[in-house]
Amino acid sequence: MPTLFTRIINGEIPGRFVWKDDDVVAFLSIGPLSDGHTLVVPRAEINKWTDAPADLMQKLVTVAQAIGQAQVEVFGSERAGLTIAGFEVEHLHLHVWPANSMEDFDFGRAGANPDQERMEANAEKLRQGLRDAGHGEFVPEA
Repeated sequence: MPTLFTRIINGEIPGRFVWKDDDVVAFLSIGPLSDGHTLVVPRAEINKWTDAPADLMQKLVTVAQAIGQAQVEVFGSERAGLTIAGFEVEHLHLHVWPANSMEDFDFGRAGANPDQERMEANAEKLRQGLRDAGHGEFVPEA
């Protein structure tokens, strides 16, 4: 049975994508820690990050870094947080979000019912930031 993320990648469930390439996609989290919180996900169904091939992990981190740099720029945060947890969905994913303090790393504070218009505006803001940073070939239209 496909994972929740595979169903999002395949378009069976909607997602606010900010990055798509042959190996990796990124879309906004439905439980954001802050505006622009993004999940970086391999297209391949891999459960644990420790099982991923090294070249795929490098690519995931490279994409996460590009997204984090854009988040800092467009959301005005001090830095970008990065976490690999893997318990919520059994499909490898990296959380990347704008952060200003260690309080911003508390997943207990994740938004349960984020405003959908704000989420769409955040996705477009991040897409534009990625385009401005030279990553336009990987940024899908809304």
